[in-house]
Amino acid sequence: MTRTRTTMTTPSDAGLCRGLTAPTFSGKEQPVSTSDLTTHSATGDSATRLGFWTAVLTVVLVAVFAVVGIATPARSGPFCRSECVAYPYVDVARFIPGDYLWLLPGILLAPTFVVLMACIHAHAAEPKKLFSRIGLSFAVVYAVVILIDYFLQLTVVVPSLQAGETDGLSLFTQYDPHGIFIALESLGYLMMTVAFLFAAQVFAGGRVERAIRGLFVLSLAFAVVAFVGLALLGHDLVAFEVTVLMINWSVLITSGVLLSVVFRRARQSTRLPRGNQTAARQAEAVK
Repeated sequence: MTRTRTTMTTPSDAGLCRGLTAPTFSGKEQPVSTSDLTTHSATGDSATRLGFWTAVLTVVLVAVFAVVGIATPARSGPFCRSECVAYPYVDVARFIPGDYLWLLPGILLAPTFVVLMACIHAHAAEPKKLFSRIGLSFAVVYAVVILIDYFLQLTVVVPSLQAGETDGLSLFTQYDPHGIFIALESLGYLMMTVAFLFAAQVFAGGRVERAIRGLFVLSLAFAVVAFVGLALLGHDLVAFEVTVLMINWSVLITSGVLLSVVFRRARQSTRLPRGNQTAARQAEAVK
């Protein structure tokens, strides 16, 4: 007589066995979702397209800013040649609005520059994004300072001058070479050069990117030398304000043209099939 041994499996044992299912391994990598690739490509294309047009707009705005600013005569300080205004710098109603028109492109430039720096941040390679983010932060500081400074001139100082409400106003007018307006403007454009310095770290590719990098680094170097040198020579702060404006105008116009080239090429490369993008970037490095 043959005995049959029956093994009883309890429900808890069965559940344990199911929980110990052996993991499966595959030699193939998990496929990347095509939707992720499409989203990444669309985002990059949007950033480069916006960057291109913002760079073009920057060149136009700065050119207008520079032309109107240079055409507006100085009414006080070391650069005044005729119709100079003396302290308390409030007998200037006859120069309104002509002497204040140059502020309008400066106001428009502030948010435009922030958008341009945001596009540079989006364009930056991942290891460089720390620098571009810092540069963007300084761009925001510049924009806030300049917008407050210029907006107060148009909305507070000008109406007060026209209404004859001039008590305590001299420190705030743009004609005071030692006033708050000149100090804030100098600070704002100095912050722009710091933003340039950090943004420069993004560009290390071909000749165009190296030219942008050199311009950005030199802008801060020239600004610091001008600030220290003019102070040691005993010049008023307005001398530095004019100098740093000239430096930044030159850098923005030149780099704006170069940045439009960089963004246009980047946009063209994002439209290529993924297998051709590496070759396109390698070809870009020699340009």
